[in-house]
Amino acid sequence: MAQTDDPLRGIALHSGATLLFAVADTTAKVLSVSLPVIEIAWIRYVLFFGLAALLARQTPLRSPRPNNPKLQILRGVAVTGSSVLFVFGVRQMSMAEATTISFLSPLLITILSIPLLGEVVGIRRWAAVLAGMAGVLIVVRPGSAGFQPAAFWGVASSFCWATALIVTRKISTTDHPTTTLLCSAGIGAVGLTFLLPFGWAWPTAGQWGLVLFLGVLSSFGQWMVILAHRQAPASLLAPFTYSQLIWATATGFVVFGALPDHWTLAGAAIIVASGLYTAHRERVRARERHAIP
Repeated sequence: MAQTDDPLRGIALHSGATLLFAVADTTAKVLSVSLPVIEIAWIRYVLFFGLAALLARQTPLRSPRPNNPKLQILRGVAVTGSSVLFVFGVRQMSMAEATTISFLSPLLITILSIPLLGEVVGIRRWAAVLAGMAGVLIVVRPGSAGFQPAAFWGVASSFCWATALIVTRKISTTDHPTTTLLCSAGIGAVGLTFLLPFGWAWPTAGQWGLVLFLGVLSSFGQWMVILAHRQAPASLLAPFTYSQLIWATATGFVVFGALPDHWTLAGAAIIVASGLYTAHRERVRARERHAIP
């Protein structure tokens, strides 16, 4: 499938997805107090798969089969892993802290672009990555009284999401967005079904409502991310990922009455600055590549 080029639309879709993800993450944190994380994720992905299948039936496709099945499997595992690991972390951390750690993803994309995309990373981008890592250490504060082991869940979640975004870009020109959505939803639903026996608690009517709400938001968020990466390059969209910190802080305050401390704010500022610089360097390199005859 040919990739279109509409940066403004891509930015709008990506920014809207961050809002949906922030609300969905807050809902997951509420549910994680009383329901097993695997169960929350399983119900979420079963609904995700149902909506994706419905969308696939309404989309004029020759076949929903992917042209890159291995990459689709990798993306599905990465997206599912990111979702599950994030909830494990956020149930013990504030929304602002967990979301700030998740901002490690754009920096990890720089690292993963070497083996997965064959890119050459220069000294400036490596410096930005190291600065971002330092920002994460400020938020996590290992060895201090404020250290929370749950932060490791967040780092692992970020790694999975960075992998998913790189793969999304690689398959965006060959597989229809509906195919990608269906594959990710199906892989998540099947994989989590095998883990379901390790924990189950029958939800109340109110919990069912929240899980369904969570599933709908996550599904639409994933769809918007896929569409955004068909409209604009990842380097352009990356800076707008940081708007999720605003939404996460707002929802965390409204629902839990929690605000980030000065360490979290300081670390977030460093991470955002390093991520923005990395995105700037990506755009510079892109212009240089296009300028070469």
